[in-house]
Amino acid sequence: MASTYNAGEILAEQKVLGTFKYSPKPSIRGYTGEILRVDIGEPSFRIIPVTDKVKEVFTGGKGFDLWMMWQEVTSETKWDSPENSICIAAGPLGGTPSFSGSGKSIVTTISPTTGSVVDSNVGGHFGPLLKFSGFDCLVITGKSDKDVIVFIDGLSGTVQLIESPLLSVNSHLAADELANMYSDDEDDKRHISTVSAGSGADHAWIGCLNFSWWDWRRKTMRLKQAGRGGTGTVFRKKGLKALVVKAPHTRPVWTISQQDTFSAEGIQ
Repeated sequence: MASTYNAGEILAEQKVLGTFKYSPKPSIRGYTGEILRVDIGEPSFRIIPVTDKVKEVFTGGKGFDLWMMWQEVTSETKWDSPENSICIAAGPLGGTPSFSGSGKSIVTTISPTTGSVVDSNVGGHFGPLLKFSGFDCLVITGKSDKDVIVFIDGLSGTVQLIESPLLSVNSHLAADELANMYSDDEDDKRHISTVSAGSGADHAWIGCLNFSWWDWRRKTMRLKQAGRGGTGTVFRKKGLKALVVKAPHTRPVWTISQQDTFSAEGIQ
C-alpha cells in the first residue's frame, strides 16, 4: 500500500502550533545535561537540567525515563490521563547507529493493559539521534485534540508541535513520508529517526510503538517494534501521529567504492 499523499502535499497542509528554540549542548562523558519536556496540550516546551546528583543515582542515564515519569504522574493517574507521560531515554554513549544491536533507548509509560509502569528497550536510532541533538531524555505529556507530530531539529536548534492532518497513521507509511519530508537527499535520511504507532493502536490496548530509521544498506526505512504493554495505545490516545528527530551530521558516512586487494608478496 502506497502513501495517499506525497511529501509536498503533507507539508503544505501542516500547521505549526508551537515553536521552541534552544542551543544544542554537546555530549560530554555521555551526557548533554538537558532533558526536553513537551506538553502537547498547552502547548509548552521546557528544558530540565540533569544534575550531578541525578547522574550519580542513575548511572549512565539508566532510569532517566522512569525518574522523569514519576515527576509527571500522581496516584490518581490512569493510562489515558493527560499527565501520563511517554518518556524516552538513551544510554550515555547513544550507541553506534551504523551497526545493528546498538543505538538502544528505553521508552516508559503507564500501561493500559496492566495499569502499572511498563518499559521497553528498543533500537531504531531515535535515542542516539536525540542525544546528538542535545537531549538525554524526552518527556511527552498532555493530550491534543488534533493529529500532531513533535519535530526536533538538532541542526537548527528548533522543536515544533505541528498539526499534520494528511500524514499517515500507519508506521510503514509515516516513516517514509517523514523521511522524505525532512531530508535534503537520500544520505540526509540517515540522520532522521521517527516514532509512531499504527492504526491498530486506536482500537486495542496492546498497541506497540515503532521506532524507524533509514537503513542505508537496504535503501529503505525500517521499523523496530517496542513499547509493548500498550505504549502505542497511549501514544495515539494523546493525539500523536509521530515524533521526529533530525540530528546534526556528526556521524561518519562510509561509502565503499572498491575493494582493495593485497598480496603477501613483498611483506616482511
